[in-house]
Amino acid sequence: MDIVKEVLEKQQQNLQKYKPITVEKSLDPTIDVGHMMVSDPNYFDDEQMKADREKYVLDLTRDNVQLLINSIWQLPTERVDESIVAKLPPPKAPLPRARKLPVPKPLTKWEEFAKKKGIKKRTRDKKVFDPVLDKWVPTYGYQRYKAEKEKDWVLEVPQNDPLRDMFKEKRDLRIERVAKNEVARMKNIARAKKIATPRTGFVGPESASAKQLITASNIAKASTASVGVFQESLPKDKQARGIGVKELMPGEKRKKKISTIAGEKRRNMEIVSKVLNKKPKIDIDRAISLQKSEARAEREADEGGDDGSKKKKKAGKKSKSFSRKKPKGGQGKRNPNKRAVGRKRR
Repeated sequence: MDIVKEVLEKQQQNLQKYKPITVEKSLDPTIDVGHMMVSDPNYFDDEQMKADREKYVLDLTRDNVQLLINSIWQLPTERVDESIVAKLPPPKAPLPRARKLPVPKPLTKWEEFAKKKGIKKRTRDKKVFDPVLDKWVPTYGYQRYKAEKEKDWVLEVPQNDPLRDMFKEKRDLRIERVAKNEVARMKNIARAKKIATPRTGFVGPESASAKQLITASNIAKASTASVGVFQESLPKDKQARGIGVKELMPGEKRKKKISTIAGEKRRNMEIVSKVLNKKPKIDIDRAISLQKSEARAEREADEGGDDGSKKKKKAGKKSKSFSRKKPKGGQGKRNPNKRAVGRKRR
């Protein structure tokens, strides 16, 4: 009997470790299984909170999580790869987003063209066999550049020109190609962010398109004092066309535009309204300067009156000081009849 009693007590102690799955509350919590969220409207027990705060919060959290698990087990389940999976329903509570919805990345010009024409992207092999080097070389990367340098260790000079450096020309073409790709990449980014970019300018005459060359030549032709009026036309000269070309041409705003009756009427009414509602403009700076000048003139007049009265009082006294008469200049004229005074120089 003692053994049975010990087993029952041990079993009772084990059962006390695990709480039941049934949870009872005065107010039923709101459970949103789609978001896996539980909102408990019940008030806190102040006495238990003061007695042992951590234990009370853990027990409250355990009860709410138990209610959420019970709701999940009521959903239809299925087995996937030796695991039981429950399909969650759509969420009930709308949650606000911290940021806006992600926008799909805009396509570049080439991606739009490939999508329109049905061109699919081909996967390039990492290495290809080079018959000149007789070995496998990578298709891209710095190892590819080393292989190209090893293969082109000598280059043919056209027409045996001793001043022509073919290695430098090849290096310049590669740098120009890299710069052109970078410009295209920046244009794609600006177009995706809807930033206006100038349509003129190109890397060089070898890599520029025909439309870019025509636009650049038309702009250079119109960039004169006469806005290209007296500029001679080249044979088979074409005019640049396209969106935004007119805004690039110098002097386009100065050209007389075709006036309409409505536009002319509006301009005339603006002129009449300006004339009838004309008010005198007040120049504050000029008014201040005039006031200062008048005040200065009055002050000088007062000082002049005081000086005149002082001079009248001193007019009866004779001055005892002797002043020598200052000589006057001849003003460039010489009197030949006047005898020179002093020793004659030889």
